[in-house]
Amino acid sequence: MRIAIGSDHAGYELKENLVSFLKGLGHEVVDLGSHSTDPVDYPDYAEAVAKEVAGGGAHRGILLCGSGVGACVVANKIPGIRAGTCHDTYSGHQGVEHDDMNVLVLGARIIGTEVAKEIVQAFLGAKFSKEERHQRRLNKLLDIERRYSK
Repeated sequence: MRIAIGSDHAGYELKENLVSFLKGLGHEVVDLGSHSTDPVDYPDYAEAVAKEVAGGGAHRGILLCGSGVGACVVANKIPGIRAGTCHDTYSGHQGVEHDDMNVLVLGARIIGTEVAKEIVQAFLGAKFSKEERHQRRLNKLLDIERRYSK
């Protein structure tokens, strides 16, 4: 799977660990930065990852910032993105299975590396269920997105 990943300075170290982890699992990784712990603005990296996924350049995306909240808010501004901040494995897979989540957002100041790896595996291993109730809800979400997109 082709995975786009990005972080701000707070998520840089965890991102580096996850890039190696993902490559070790055989995934193709598109690292969109940041590339150091020097302070940067999270919206730049969240937008880059979201655009890569929305444009079809990556199957899924992973974003990291301090809490996960800011990057998640930004990513969800991009049409076609369904990002969720997850700090447990259940949310990591359930967000895909029920909501067709395509960008996982992690708070690097909230969770450690090993938990992050477990959540990433749950996220990447999950598939949208296509059950009638989940498809109906996704269709409503997509209708809302269309109504408010320019």
